[in-house]
Amino acid sequence: MASRSYAAATIFRRRVISIAISSQKGGVGKTTVSINLAHAFARAGVRTLLVDADPQGSVGLSLTRQSRLLAGFYDYLTNPAAPFDRWIVPTSLPTLSLVASGQASDYEAGDGGMGTHLVRVRAFLRSVAACGFDLCLIDTAAGLFGITGDVITAGDAIMIPQQAEPLGIRSVPKLLAGLHRLRIMNPRLSVLGVCLTMVQYNLPESTQAAAALRQLLPPEMVFQTQIPRDDLFVRASARGLPVGVLKDGSQALAVFDALRAEVAAKLAPHQLSIAKSGPHPAAGDDQRMI
Repeated sequence: MASRSYAAATIFRRRVISIAISSQKGGVGKTTVSINLAHAFARAGVRTLLVDADPQGSVGLSLTRQSRLLAGFYDYLTNPAAPFDRWIVPTSLPTLSLVASGQASDYEAGDGGMGTHLVRVRAFLRSVAACGFDLCLIDTAAGLFGITGDVITAGDAIMIPQQAEPLGIRSVPKLLAGLHRLRIMNPRLSVLGVCLTMVQYNLPESTQAAAALRQLLPPEMVFQTQIPRDDLFVRASARGLPVGVLKDGSQALAVFDALRAEVAAKLAPHQLSIAKSGPHPAAGDDQRMI
C-alpha cells in the first residue's frame, strides 16, 4: 500500500495547485498554518512555493530576519515584467521556496479594490507553474476583499483557519456569505474547509467552541485535524523554523502531516493532484530555513 506521503505527492503534473490560506479576521493562525503546512508538503516531496501575500509580511518575518529587505509578491504586482526567479527565495529544504511580501506600503494603505490586480495575480500563478512548482500556498491578509479577493478568485482552493473561541465561531456565517460571493466569480473554487486553530483542550470554552463549529457546518466542511495552542509555535518563529523542525516538535510535526494528508485527500476528487520529487529530511534545529 502506498504511504500517505506518497499519496500526498502523486496527484497530477499538468499545472500548479494554488491554495489561499484566508480568514475573515486576523489573529487566527493563518501564518502558522501556512508555514507548517508548506513544510509538511515539502517534506513529502512536493515542490512547494509559500507566498506571503499579507502586507504585514508575517511569513517572511517568521522565517528570516531579513524579510523586510527581500523583494516579493507586491513588487511583482508593480513590476511583473522582471525575471520571475528574482522573487523566489530558496530554503534549506530543497522542495520548499518562499516569495516574501516585498515592499507593500501602498497596499497596506489599501491601494486598489478587489479586481484591480486580478490579471497580474493570474499571471503570477502562471509563472509559478512555469517554474515547475507543484503546489503554491498563499498566506493572505485578513478579509475577503482587495488583493485577498483577487488571490481567491484566481486560485484553485481556499482553506480557512478559525480560532477555537466563541467570538470567532460567531463570525463563520459572515465568512460563508463572503465565500459564496467569491464562488460566483470563480465557480471552480474548491472550499477545502475550516481548520480549527489555537485549540485549548484544557479550556472548556475552547473545546465547546470547536464542538459548536462542527455542529454548525457539514462534516466535510471542517478538517478533522485541529491545531493546538502551543508555545512551540512562538519558539519556532523566533528561530526562523517550522515547528516540526524543533527537537521537541515531533507531535506538532505529526499534526501537520495529518493536516497535509487531509488536504491532499480533499484535492484528489477535483483532479487537483501533486507531483512527487521524493521525500526530504527536515532542516536541523540549529539553522534557520533561509
